[in-house]
Amino acid sequence: MQVLRDVLEKAQRDGVGVGHFNIGDFVILKAVFASAQDLKVPVLVGVSEGERKFLGTRQIAALVKSLRDEFDFPIFLNADHTHSLASAIEAAKAGFDSIVFDLSALPFEQNIRQTKEAIEALKGINPAILIEGEIGDIGTGSEIHDAAPDLSKGLTSPEEAKQYVDATGVDILAPAVGNMHGMLASMVQGTTKKHLDIARIAQIKSATGVFMTLHGGSGTEDEDFRKAIAAGINVVHINTELRVAWRRGLERGLANHPNEVVPYKILPDAFEAIKQVATSRLKLFNSTK
Repeated sequence: MQVLRDVLEKAQRDGVGVGHFNIGDFVILKAVFASAQDLKVPVLVGVSEGERKFLGTRQIAALVKSLRDEFDFPIFLNADHTHSLASAIEAAKAGFDSIVFDLSALPFEQNIRQTKEAIEALKGINPAILIEGEIGDIGTGSEIHDAAPDLSKGLTSPEEAKQYVDATGVDILAPAVGNMHGMLASMVQGTTKKHLDIARIAQIKSATGVFMTLHGGSGTEDEDFRKAIAAGINVVHINTELRVAWRRGLERGLANHPNEVVPYKILPDAFEAIKQVATSRLKLFNSTK
């Protein structure tokens, strides 16, 4: 079975992106996995600290491993936006394939120092685990926002990206390149789209040479995704789009079965809504028709 580094190296050679989807429950995991199986492409699923608290860190790790082993399929698990070393160690010991050690809210030098210390500790637990670091400001919360925050002052420069990567030794870098966590109401309605700083992505890739992740991908213009992957993005995070699909699918299931109380008879609508979104994104990232 491939390890995550092998998958990312192949994606980089092939000029495609690996889709990363946050999973807040089993329905989302099941739909994302089914999408990846149908398309025969690798997939990353992620759980934030809040999602891990809800699902159980060891429990979700065991569930994803069972899917990978039973179906001999390249599905990988990421500990998304981890803000403490204790939480990161818990994920590493549970068998996660990667960890986003996110100290981007701290001063730059402090981010560097603590990230370097975390990498040493986490690689001691599992040398194959990939550690992702984040610099810049992409906002917080994969939810629906009333207004867009001003993130222009928090964009990542190629110079600070190189300094950060060289000093910490991170395997993957998450920069701020015009991306934003969550979506605006207008994006949910489809009337506006996010746009990325493609030139900045290419400059950061050239300066650092490491794998790069695009966080906050929900609501981004399709062509921007294509250009971002061509410029050096290797992993694309989608979360809010799946949450919106989950909510709409669940509401449809409840409306279609107003007297039903059996979950597995109500939830297929949510499953199908999520799968449709995941499939469209995986096709786009992998240049699949």
